[in-house]
Amino acid sequence: MVFRSPNQRSAIRSLPLLPLRDLVVLPFAPISFIVGRQKSIAAMQAAQQGDKEIFLAAQRQPETSEPAEEDVHTMGTIAVVVQVIRLPDNTQRVLVEGKRRGRLLRLTPEGACTMAEVEEVIENNAAGAAEGALKATKQLFEEYARIRNSIPSETLQQLLAMEDVVRFGFSAARHIQSMKTPERQALLECDDPRERLERLQAALRGELELLSVDRRRTRPRKPDARAIEPDLSSPVNERDEFRAELQELEQKIIDKELPSEALERAQKELRKLRLMSPMSAEATVVRNYLDWILSMPWGPPPWVALDLERAAEVLDTEHRGLHRVKQRILEYVAVMKRLDEIGRRLEGPLLCLVGPPGVGKTSLARSIATATGRPFVRIALGGVRDEAEIRGHRRTYIGAMPGRIIQGVRKAGSTGPVFLLDEIDKLSSDFRGDPASALLEVLDPEQNRAFTDHYLDLDYDLSNVLFICTANNLDGIPVPLQDRLEIVRLSGYTGAEKESIARHHLIPRQMHAHGIDEKDLVIPTAALRHLIEGYTREAGVRNLDREIATICRKVARRATAREERLKKENEQKREAGVTEGFANPYLSRTVHLGSAHIGKMLGPPRHRSARISPEDGCGFVNGLAWTAVGGVIVPIEAIALPGTGKITLTGKLGEVFRESAQAAITWMQSRADSLGLARDFWEHTDLHVHIPELWGVDGPSAGITLVTAIISAVCRLPVRRDVAMTGEISLRGQVRPIGGLKEKLLAAQQAGVRCVLIPADNTRDLPEVPRSTREALDIRPVSHMDEVLAAALVRTEKAAGEPAAVQEAGEPH
Repeated sequence: MVFRSPNQRSAIRSLPLLPLRDLVVLPFAPISFIVGRQKSIAAMQAAQQGDKEIFLAAQRQPETSEPAEEDVHTMGTIAVVVQVIRLPDNTQRVLVEGKRRGRLLRLTPEGACTMAEVEEVIENNAAGAAEGALKATKQLFEEYARIRNSIPSETLQQLLAMEDVVRFGFSAARHIQSMKTPERQALLECDDPRERLERLQAALRGELELLSVDRRRTRPRKPDARAIEPDLSSPVNERDEFRAELQELEQKIIDKELPSEALERAQKELRKLRLMSPMSAEATVVRNYLDWILSMPWGPPPWVALDLERAAEVLDTEHRGLHRVKQRILEYVAVMKRLDEIGRRLEGPLLCLVGPPGVGKTSLARSIATATGRPFVRIALGGVRDEAEIRGHRRTYIGAMPGRIIQGVRKAGSTGPVFLLDEIDKLSSDFRGDPASALLEVLDPEQNRAFTDHYLDLDYDLSNVLFICTANNLDGIPVPLQDRLEIVRLSGYTGAEKESIARHHLIPRQMHAHGIDEKDLVIPTAALRHLIEGYTREAGVRNLDREIATICRKVARRATAREERLKKENEQKREAGVTEGFANPYLSRTVHLGSAHIGKMLGPPRHRSARISPEDGCGFVNGLAWTAVGGVIVPIEAIALPGTGKITLTGKLGEVFRESAQAAITWMQSRADSLGLARDFWEHTDLHVHIPELWGVDGPSAGITLVTAIISAVCRLPVRRDVAMTGEISLRGQVRPIGGLKEKLLAAQQAGVRCVLIPADNTRDLPEVPRSTREALDIRPVSHMDEVLAAALVRTEKAAGEPAAVQEAGEPH
């Protein structure tokens, strides 16, 4: 489709856009390259379906995967698609020929590709003004071609016979190998032909100077120069392009400071490539292999000046709480700084951040990279079941590629990045191998100095990489892999910590993302607490972030609707001739969020706060448990009925919980005499233990709770309503330690519990509990079941059948 610009001097065309990574296509120059992105393939298809013309523009940043209008250079080349070859790895090798320059006006998405409105550039072919520059440039180019000996004689004669300064300038620039992408882009953007030739002269002089310093180093060897033609049936331009590509690869290998093993391998593969057809599948495999070797970082990572105070500031600014994790990171930074001062390097520690979802494991790893001044790279391991994802594919077929470890290091561009292995507990295995076992070599400091990827088949040093793993729990990580990791646990946030995180991070970020500010929305402290307690139940803050985003969307809609309404009212007043009383639509009325607003926006609260029973009761005990969303109060009910000794456990109970219940019942049956029960009491009594709510509890921490509930039901002794407990019981009545103490105590505090019974062995975990929680609760360590009964059961007048173990039970001090 062709339009005319207002000045009627140059045509405006609508062409498919193909953004190029680290490549500039010049007019009058044929070139071939690989196309792999879906939008790029769609652009090639659109060009083939039309008049075969396409607009080629270089990206400003090669690493951008989805370039927008501001990500590509305005000046590009209108080219014709000559040939497209589909490769087995779902990519395409295309041959295009540049025709003329084009200036990008705007981009418009159209179907699967992006269309560009391009203004054709009218060239100023001032032959007379540039005649002297043209002659000087040809002389330099002829000398360059003679020394390089890489330009066919017929091609050289055609170039020297050109009198068109525009055509000669672009055609000659194609053969200057030393010109980098920015220089070629500058040449393309130059409108003055004389200035363009002067740029070429400068590039040619630089190349000739380099060749004169070490001509033997860059000149092709005689066997290579007289080697078999790559493809006698291919066009002359294709053979020329292949020779130029070989020269470029040879120069890159020389310039790249490769280890001896990698250098020898690269030179060997280049010799093989010289004997292959440029369009063969084998040549594509070798090209890709050489590209990987040359694009990988080699050698020690660059030195980075470390600042302990800045690292602490970064961690405190980006994360609330997590003091233990921050201290560990700062210790690492301090040791690394001291070793740097004496010229030694610290091997990267292997940290594994374990905690429930949403507590900031991934963002903390990113902050570690910022604090240590290292590049950051992340790979997700959830669902990975192929060992080749870690070790890479062997180079036996087209499409083979290195594993994710090598890919990540290349992406980081450094041999010492912060490398995040996310969701390491979600790895699985099948007939294709065990990726968790493959990680043993990656994460073992004694082995990763010479990590071997099946694709590269070279020893690669990973000892400088700071590996950080994340997991929700350790159960999914094999024990040999755990042995190589330093486990750092991240527990859930307290209500106060969630409030602080929301106030300093979540709310500002979501308001900015939705285009609103303080004049549109104010969230008071009471409303924020109501939002946290009534609409989220989690250890982290991910769901809280979603709920805040929902509120921001609704406020943004309200503000936008008000602005539109006021604009219409103002317009109506103007049409009616009114000259005053206009409202400013951008001075929106601020929403002071309250409980009523939250209810209207989010609906009724989805979670109710767990509260203890209003009165003491028989057979009813407040248990404490840990779940994936933090600690919870687990009310356990028990009732004894005349029967035949049947024991019933109901509720959403896991296998470990059922085993815990069986151990508790066995201990009580063994204590029938000391409890004052007849020997045949259990033969004529049925027990029913039930968890009223579907908590999904599973874990060895409910033994003492079960025993207390059953004894209370059997002996008709009430249990104190303001007492909660956690702990496992052995067959001898010993109280065994548990996990998740911090989360359980936080849940007890929120539920209004006054006294909490914990295993005596867990007193070492109390320093991790917030001081406010420790001061609000009466925390009592217990080591035997008799102590539990004495503290939990309410003293009453001795009744018939009252167990001897609780005769001395009284009110807790």
